[in-house]
Amino acid sequence: MSFHDITFYFFSTVLVLSALGVITARNPVHSALLLVLAFFTSAGLWLLLEAEFLAITLVLVYVGAVMVLFLFVVMMLDINLDRLREGFWKWFPFGALLALVMAAQMAMVLMGKQFGADEMPAPPARAADYSNTKELGRLIYTEYVYAFELAAVLLLVAIVAAIALTLRRRTGVKSLDVAKQVAVKREDRVRMVSMPSEKKE
Repeated sequence: MSFHDITFYFFSTVLVLSALGVITARNPVHSALLLVLAFFTSAGLWLLLEAEFLAITLVLVYVGAVMVLFLFVVMMLDINLDRLREGFWKWFPFGALLALVMAAQMAMVLMGKQFGADEMPAPPARAADYSNTKELGRLIYTEYVYAFELAAVLLLVAIVAAIALTLRRRTGVKSLDVAKQVAVKREDRVRMVSMPSEKKE
């Protein structure tokens, strides 16, 4: 067994165990940290497949931005874990059925020969100065530029929606109206009381 195979099995094992930990951990912060570990090991598998751009994008975008933001949101919000587990057994049959369907699909992909699928063609020979990052950038900004711009617009709409949901009016939360504070006059805050002076005997 070569070093490449050992590395692949190591990363695959860590990825599967961390993915199981994401859905079985009771603490949401632990789930988020295990998801970060799953992203890192997935990036390692991308590197083994010589997809450096996808590996770096996975680490920078998901681990460096999305998961850190998600982790801070989970830590700042006081999440009621009992409320999250209310409908677990109600949706368990549907989740188990979905897991079986996904397992069957992965089995069909891994055992393609038994299902009559042809072998995948060998990758084309690459030149010494070939860069998949450069090739991917050329395709994104030429042939798939409209899809790329559409994805950017969808992300912008998601950001605006997240801000709108965060700034919605909540009941039972103390808040200050800055406009009312600025418009307050001295007469509204200070009341002058006239009292006779007292002399000590």
